[in-house]
Amino acid sequence: MKRIGLLSDTHGYLDPKIFTYFAEVDEIWHAGDIGSIEVIDQLKTFKPVRAVFGNIDDHVIRREVPEFNRFTIEHVNVLITHIGGKPGKYSTPAFNELEKEAPNLFICGHSHILLVKMDPKYSMLWMNPGACGIKGFHSVKTLLRFSITADRIHDLEVIELGKRA
Repeated sequence: MKRIGLLSDTHGYLDPKIFTYFAEVDEIWHAGDIGSIEVIDQLKTFKPVRAVFGNIDDHVIRREVPEFNRFTIEHVNVLITHIGGKPGKYSTPAFNELEKEAPNLFICGHSHILLVKMDPKYSMLWMNPGACGIKGFHSVKTLLRFSITADRIHDLEVIELGKRA
């Protein structure tokens, strides 16, 4: 079993509560718009990190993390990108990746709107953890925490860190 902490759209800000909520996770996944390399460095000193760059991320971050991150954990195939769209309306680059090989779990950020749903076309779970930074139009900073055992994604929790400003 692996416990995962999922966040996105930090925009250079790490709420200290993240470290409390992610204390028991095995890995942290960041779905882009990191904002500064220091965010990744702080997370990496805390837990193993898998990340992708977002549209606001500079060349330093883009050298450190990819646009698409594909991997298998336990028996779950995962694809993470920043601008993914949503079921039925994927961005062109994300759609092309899905057409190559659909994962079991597709994760994106960008919208600042937390939403989790099944995509029956690709038989995959789609997750967007919302935004946990202080920049953007979201009113509440959010995270997701869940577990993966073999081919099962379970114990999904929505975490609200409080108001954005």
